[in-house]
Amino acid sequence: MDRRQFVKYTGALAGSSTVATLGVAPAFAQSDLKVAVMLPQSGPAGLFGPSSKACAELAAETLNAKGGILGRKISLLFGDAGLPPAEASQAALKLWKGSGAQAFIGMHDSAVRGALVGLFKAQVPYFYTPVYEGGECAAGTYVNGETPQQQLEPVIPWLAAERKPTKWYMIGNDYIWGRTTNAVAKGYITKTGAQVVGDEYLPFTADNFDSSLARIRESGADAVLVSLVGGASVGFNKAFASFGLADKAIRLGTLIEENTLAGIGVASARNLYSSAGYFANITTPAAKAFSDAYFKRFGAQAPALNGLAESVYEGFLMLDAVATKAKSLDTKALDAASQGASYNGPRGAVTMRARHVDQDVYLADVNDKGFRVIKTFPRIGSGQTCKV
Repeated sequence: MDRRQFVKYTGALAGSSTVATLGVAPAFAQSDLKVAVMLPQSGPAGLFGPSSKACAELAAETLNAKGGILGRKISLLFGDAGLPPAEASQAALKLWKGSGAQAFIGMHDSAVRGALVGLFKAQVPYFYTPVYEGGECAAGTYVNGETPQQQLEPVIPWLAAERKPTKWYMIGNDYIWGRTTNAVAKGYITKTGAQVVGDEYLPFTADNFDSSLARIRESGADAVLVSLVGGASVGFNKAFASFGLADKAIRLGTLIEENTLAGIGVASARNLYSSAGYFANITTPAAKAFSDAYFKRFGAQAPALNGLAESVYEGFLMLDAVATKAKSLDTKALDAASQGASYNGPRGAVTMRARHVDQDVYLADVNDKGFRVIKTFPRIGSGQTCKV
């Protein structure tokens, strides 16, 4: 995920250090398994830091209660991935070579991911967890995040059958995730018999959408794929509703999670759909148990759950599944064992193939209480072909 793919809010984590340890870590012996978690602790994406850190802590505590990973208790280290890539790499290097981290979990943008892949060179396992554009095939790197293929291939035909759109307009930010998402979507739209009547890309600094909304209205589009992110997504969707388009066209987004929806507001979200691997109000037993454990551990005022933060928890589950199958943390052994490694978590049954995952995909609309999951697409493949 590109760094600007995150919600563009201010409010960096005041007082956060580049490296921090979980409070229980000193009680563990040197033989503990040190897992470094690279999260945005500063910068615009710092909004997701507290909930992501909480999910990492809950994952470690849950696994430790079952004996840890490979019989070793997990000791957490935290590094700031909200920094520019070169600085985030230095933070990771200190955790790896200085503090002895033996595995990494990363929830951050694609620019930092690229820097870390170059740093690690498959010498230490690296589990990357957020929504992203696909295409990461580096050895020793394992991806839990949703790809555009997963979020769109089952969803667009379902919307075609249910809502019968005939003209789609696509609007995104001008970078790899937005362009890849729209490129993938075009094929699925065409297969439904609908046509794409517009495809435009805006800078991240865009804050006036009047001309775009006028083009959407003039195009006669009755469906809009929103590949804008963060503040741009919030601004566009609010303007879309105020322009009187919410009753004339459905909207579909693949990076509209709980924080973005809070910015948009439910009043501006009529006929808005979101496709993701996780929503905080999923009612499956596993998802409910996770949510209950989260709020029991961190209290009613805990940072809001969202798909990006929850993906960190999933990263730990996959680390455990692959390491247990490999009986090792050596990346060559992990690469081989990753194929077919599986677990059951808050998202449902998850299986790794081509170092990406098959997972359930959920489609939600919005009511006065927020997201409402209306359709589950089970065990959707990532569409990636990385060789293992």
